[in-house]
Amino acid sequence: MVLRRNIPATASVVQKMNGDRLHSPAAEKNVSHITKLVCSVSPKNGAALEIASGTGQHIISLAAAIPNLTWQPSDVDDVRLNSIVSWSYEKQLPNLLPPIKLDVTDEGWSVLCPDQDFILMVNLLHLVSESEAKVIIGGISQSLMPGGRCVIYGPFMRDGSLTSDGDKLFHQSLIEADPHIGYKDDTWMLDLFQIHNLKTVKIANMPANNLAFIIEKKHPKRS
Repeated sequence: MVLRRNIPATASVVQKMNGDRLHSPAAEKNVSHITKLVCSVSPKNGAALEIASGTGQHIISLAAAIPNLTWQPSDVDDVRLNSIVSWSYEKQLPNLLPPIKLDVTDEGWSVLCPDQDFILMVNLLHLVSESEAKVIIGGISQSLMPGGRCVIYGPFMRDGSLTSDGDKLFHQSLIEADPHIGYKDDTWMLDLFQIHNLKTVKIANMPANNLAFIIEKKHPKRS
């Protein structure tokens, strides 16, 4: 996950385990739901990238559940990269690559991981600015193969509104820590996908009032 901005401690709670391994209670709660969703919408083989893999708990589950996809974990934070290595070493999954250091708020990040058939990004967009979110979505479009899919999971506004008390409190804590970050609006996201040649396949309601956008890179138009 991107850590350059000021974010409240509640936005990323992790517990240290043995060695370099970290454990996220939030990831433990949502991993089964995310794995089930990804299994239903992802290709069954090819190359898959997880943006901001964090502790590594999600990608371990996904690599085990979809063995014919080759999974590439990534993160910008060295501590989390070490945690991913620790989880990977324990599981010894043949379709799980070593993690790469990747800052998806940098222009041109997609050249480091081209030709992806699937991309997953969980709980990142509320921690970056709108301008950084535009860079991220543009890079996703550039990184995906035509017909490739992406799942973007996290908390979002619905048509400009925060729809639960918990979301109102969390969003407020984010913008108090950094006024440039916070929840993005679902309609703003849909417009952004369209700008970057990404078709919205489905919007899934997820536990804890989260949304999952399933998007697909459009094929080039034939002349």
